[in-house]
Amino acid sequence: MTLTTDDPNLGPVVVSEEAIRDRTKELGARIAVDYAARPPLLVGVLKGAFVFMSDLARAIDLPVEFDFMAVASYGSSTRTSGVVRIVKDLDSDLTGRHVLVVEDIVDSGLTLAFLLRNLAARHPASLAVCALLVKELEPSVDELAYVGFRIPRDFVVGYGLDVAERYRNLSCVRRYDGPMSPG
Repeated sequence: MTLTTDDPNLGPVVVSEEAIRDRTKELGARIAVDYAARPPLLVGVLKGAFVFMSDLARAIDLPVEFDFMAVASYGSSTRTSGVVRIVKDLDSDLTGRHVLVVEDIVDSGLTLAFLLRNLAARHPASLAVCALLVKELEPSVDELAYVGFRIPRDFVVGYGLDVAERYRNLSCVRRYDGPMSPG
């Protein structure tokens, strides 16, 4: 989908395609410097982070490895259920590894806190987070070593983020103004 779509469910652009591209390159360069002697295992949080992780990995000039987890706290709603569960677990052993969790968005922090507790129990050498988006007014999370953008509290879609599995393919991040379950 392009920015010129006439979809009435889509509000204004929150983060442009160009801004995402530029910031992702900056984050990748920083990560490459910070992890120069210890290439990290990138752990993508599915499904939302897959687009960001793909672009970020190409911006890191190191031999990084990938693994993926899927956790659920939203279902098809635009509000968290408050219950987090692992839907797909990692294939990799984290013991002694430098792990960089790649998140699409930190909203309430509930999912991230659950995920970090779970991963820390697997004894990585280090554990940090790179989040593309962090909602404003959320408490600071120490593990957020890399943040792309702080955005308003609005519900957003695009660049991997969805509502009921729609809009992930937008090249930018836009406010979602539609119903809870589009269709």
